[in-house]
Amino acid sequence: MNTTPTHDVAVLGGGAAGLSAAVALARSLRSVVVVDAGEPRNAPAGGAHNLLAREGVPPLELLATGREEAQRYGAHLRRTRALAARRVDGGFDVELADGGTVRARRLLLATGLVDELPEIPGIRRFWGTSVLHCPYCHGWEVRGQRIGVLGAGPASIHQALLFRRLSEHVTLVRHSMPDPGEAAWEQLAAVGIRVVDAAAERLRGTDGVLQALVLEDGQEIPLDALVVAPRFTARTELYEQLGGTPAEHPLGTCVATDAVGRTDLPGVWAAGNTADPAAMVSVAAGSGVVAAAAINADLLAEDTDAAVRARSAASARPRGTRAGAAPR
Repeated sequence: MNTTPTHDVAVLGGGAAGLSAAVALARSLRSVVVVDAGEPRNAPAGGAHNLLAREGVPPLELLATGREEAQRYGAHLRRTRALAARRVDGGFDVELADGGTVRARRLLLATGLVDELPEIPGIRRFWGTSVLHCPYCHGWEVRGQRIGVLGAGPASIHQALLFRRLSEHVTLVRHSMPDPGEAAWEQLAAVGIRVVDAAAERLRGTDGVLQALVLEDGQEIPLDALVVAPRFTARTELYEQLGGTPAEHPLGTCVATDAVGRTDLPGVWAAGNTADPAAMVSVAAGSGVVAAAAINADLLAEDTDAAVRARSAASARPRGTRAGAAPR
């Protein structure tokens, strides 16, 4: 097994959070390795939005540029998957799918999450293009179009109201959503959102273009876009191997952290969607920089303490005694 020399930090995950952290750490002259399998969650999307000065940039282009920037400052990239992590003296070993192992003093978990979508034929096929979840990520692109909202719970009411800001043609299909109560029905009626009390069976479309939502009774609702409410499940396998327990989040699960990304496991930080399932690209990138600064400060404190101890030990030796030599 090939074990690289010890790095200051191993960043597991090369999305917006991981690469932003790698740039910040490398610019502080920290030895950084980024482990990434190259499977970004937002790859199907046409562009990343709400990202100042890079509005609408294709996700794969954004990440390619991020990798170049991280390497420019000296970060190392390993294009493979992290399979296992374990604590060793003074740090961590991370086993990789390519047969190698990286060793680091600190870990930053930025492995993202998995979108657990409704089990309806066609959902996955149109996911990220015509099947959406976030009005801030995709709303502008479907403004004025025929938008369906697949009911799942109370959050579906909020989704319907948000997308109604973008189009007059919004239909809420109750599907599996419990009765939200009279106040919610009143809100929907007041803003002109149509409600269909039926369950969805499948999506119909051709050539990658959504055309309709087919209901269980055979009726069809013509649509240009369908809004769903996935459960966001953070990739926590490595965190659990190290002894951590995933935390519940209103949208799914995550790795709980403090304000700077520190987890309850010593030496382990988390950023991006691993720690915040709701974080958009810009927020994820920012959380990576915040975590990087905290990790750098933590390493600095450790290095400074070691230097103080070494200086104290040298001062305590009798005069004329060389380091490592016994006094006469």
